Amino acid sequence: MSTSILHDAEQFLHSAKATLKTEQQALQVLMEQIDDRFVEACELLLACTGRVVVSGMGKSGHIGRKMAATFASTGTPSFFMHPGEAGHGDLGMLVPGDVLIAISNSGKSDEIMMLMPLVKRNAIPLITISRDNKGPMPQLAEVALTLGPSKEACPLGLAPTSSTTATLALGDALAVALLQARGFTADDFARSHPAGALGKRLLLHVSDIMHHGSRLPKVLPTASIDQVLFEMTNKRLGLTAIVDENERLLGVFTDGDLRRTLDRNNTLDIQMPIQELMNQAPYTISADTRAVDALEQMNERKISQFLVVDNEQKLTGVITVHDLISAGVN
Repeated sequence: MSTSILHDAEQFLHSAKATLKTEQQALQVLMEQIDDRFVEACELLLACTGRVVVSGMGKSGHIGRKMAATFASTGTPSFFMHPGEAGHGDLGMLVPGDVLIAISNSGKSDEIMMLMPLVKRNAIPLITISRDNKGPMPQLAEVALTLGPSKEACPLGLAPTSSTTATLALGDALAVALLQARGFTADDFARSHPAGALGKRLLLHVSDIMHHGSRLPKVLPTASIDQVLFEMTNKRLGLTAIVDENERLLGVFTDGDLRRTLDRNNTLDIQMPIQELMNQAPYTISADTRAVDALEQMNERKISQFLVVDNEQKLTGVITVHDLISAGVN
């Protein structure tokens, strides 16, 4: 490795650590700014009967988009409104009942200030986020949240770095405080994320995936082995449930049970009633069990399927490990 490359590597590492240290200090400064104003902002947002609308220009706008997305996914209806577009019609997104969060490090964004007369005329409560409360925006706010006097990590002191990190953290703090105040749960979170892996883990239940109705392999205990094998072959699940006249589960007979029976006996009377060979202690699960929990139980017990029963032990379905994997549960 050449001296110049070594020197560059050392400089890169030094720069990275210096940047993180500066941003860490900015977060410490922000901690000292958290006071009754934060409580007032939370109360204002909780009382909002409409949506929380977040706005900001440039880098503040990028942070604002993420802030709105975090609010929306944690139980606070929210969206981002670009202040430049708002002045050309998008201000119609903002209606009575909404709360506006306006972000500007300097507290004097021209694009946002242009909107203030209409915001005030429509009696839209305003929360601002800025470095201090000296600019015209915080002077108009019901609640003026401040980041405090910290320096940017950019050595030129120009590129928003520490300030955007602190703004992002403040937005997260608001979202989490509101989440806890609303009693927002993991299930609530999953409902906002149905397409992702997390949504599948939290939202999908056994009832959503299981085989049921005409797809359910089942016979009476008096059914002969050849009838059982026909049912297993026809339904293609590698098992048949044995139930009584009232659909109560009595047992199960699987491909594995068939192999073990043949290993013990050289011949098999196919007219024998299945009640003489069935497993009388099948593994069962309820339909309202989360799919991910069903998969975990299968792995723990080293089995590949569950019979699904209700509170009266009546058979309602069958679910297999293949069903769970195919549904994206892992």
